[in-house]
Amino acid sequence: MSDKNDDSSEAIAPDDSRAAREAAERLMAESEVNIFEGVRQEDGGPVLPVRLKPEDMFCLSCHRDVPCWNACCYGADVTLTPYDILRLKGNLGLPTREFLERYTYSDIWPRSGLPVAKLQMGADGKGACGLLDEEAGCTVYADRPSTCRYYPLGLGAIKLKDAEEGQEKMDFHFLVKEPHCKGHDEEKLQSVAQFRTEQGIEPYDRMNRGWIDIQMKMASWKTIGGPQGRDLSEQTKRMFFMVSTDVDEFRRFVFGSKFLDTYYVEDATVALLQTDDEALLQLGFDWLKNVMFNEPTISLRKNVLQAAIARTRGELGAV
Repeated sequence: MSDKNDDSSEAIAPDDSRAAREAAERLMAESEVNIFEGVRQEDGGPVLPVRLKPEDMFCLSCHRDVPCWNACCYGADVTLTPYDILRLKGNLGLPTREFLERYTYSDIWPRSGLPVAKLQMGADGKGACGLLDEEAGCTVYADRPSTCRYYPLGLGAIKLKDAEEGQEKMDFHFLVKEPHCKGHDEEKLQSVAQFRTEQGIEPYDRMNRGWIDIQMKMASWKTIGGPQGRDLSEQTKRMFFMVSTDVDEFRRFVFGSKFLDTYYVEDATVALLQTDDEALLQLGFDWLKNVMFNEPTISLRKNVLQAAIARTRGELGAV
């Protein structure tokens, strides 16, 4: 890795989008990334949501004596967020790859067209979650996924027009009432905000924000066709899947490829990335936003961008 104080390795904003994309694609082409095959389709009918504000109240209580105890742990459609995977593999004491192979399968989130990991629900997708104990309940309850923490609430986000900087998106919640859930018949009244606090949702939302932003933008692009109507390359989708699901593999990519020679990362941050999975996730989100949308979330080294711009100009016959 070049000395960051050397002029040739200074950070420079990726102001030439074609050159920045070209540099990223060359880097990605150097690494092989495995991705699981999807093994089943989503099943079941739609659920009609009711939008809620933080102060809105609803009745719900989930405990062993509720008639539907553990019913929601069968045949559920649980997409795992990147932070979910960090917490679950830590709880189980497993390397990321082993956790993914034991408990998940890959699928495509239809709204964005991006690959995601989902929890296995038996061999046919209608059985019990592999993390469920029939008597004791969820065996990883302290580190249960975001979907499980939220249930029966959902999280949505909309992009605001003419919003001030930093306020471009607004989150909202909705209540899902499925026939099997008898917790709605309980008398425990609480606000959305109180429920979020009780379920420990805030750190999950904070850590997953970059991933959610990418999913939202791709969902929008899928509707309007993306830049010049182009879809993402399969290679970029594979890299998205790697960053989103396998932090161990992404760490090997960062430190085993030319990543740190291509992008400017401060020395103190480089040292942190060697052991801190959460910091590595945030770097991954920033890198993906730059590669996928040309957002200025990470900087190419000066010499890399200059060389890419020179090549681009040469291809275009520029003087």
